[in-house]
Amino acid sequence: MANDYDVPAIRRTHDILRVLANRRAPVKAAELAQACQLAKSTLYLLLDCLEQRRWIERRDGGYIVGLELMALGFAYLRQDGLQAAFQQTASAFVARSNEVVQLAVLDGFDVVYLAREDARRPVRLVSDLGLRLPAHACALGKALLASLSPDELHACLPAALPRVTDRTIADMAALNRELDDVRRSGLAQDLEEVATGLVCYAAYVGVTALGKRVAVSTSIPTDRLDDARRLELQEGIRRVARDLALRVLPAA
Repeated sequence: MANDYDVPAIRRTHDILRVLANRRAPVKAAELAQACQLAKSTLYLLLDCLEQRRWIERRDGGYIVGLELMALGFAYLRQDGLQAAFQQTASAFVARSNEVVQLAVLDGFDVVYLAREDARRPVRLVSDLGLRLPAHACALGKALLASLSPDELHACLPAALPRVTDRTIADMAALNRELDDVRRSGLAQDLEEVATGLVCYAAYVGVTALGKRVAVSTSIPTDRLDDARRLELQEGIRRVARDLALRVLPAA
């Protein structure tokens, strides 16, 4: 549904913060003005207001996301008791399997990574917290998309499916077949569809009392997988999803 009312100051603030969030280094005011298409007088007024509230900070002649904004953002995880419940269930999986566990939410057609419990050994990861990925490309996204009703799925599907690697599903019919498989098995997977040499398995958790549609996954380099290990990890991530659901989903 289209927005019927727009507050320009909030929209401009949002644009500034999105630019800063997508950069790894401080962004200079001139670059922000160009990226957000703002007059310098308007931009500096907004920057000063945001800096006073510590939503942004000045560093090396530019601006970065501030500490207060990070603290406010983490409230999203504390709601529903999601953060504490995830840490408990994920750490049990890591203790058993010594592989990473990730938690993500569906936002439109994007997967947004919320939390991660790391294994006690290096792993090639693409799941920085706050990272967005197209849902059709990753196991977490497939688990979440498969949980939608046909109308909900149709409403969020883009006109075209972008490729992340050459193995990413880019055909709508193929995606629908895969989502049917996820619904039957209760398990989603991506086979090097987000990162070459990395396989992921995911399971749907459910919708929390505050409306977060969440799933969990584990990511494993292909050189650590054999048939026995694959089955162990698939069942393990299903167990994480079941245990987390018992902790955070509303009682039936």
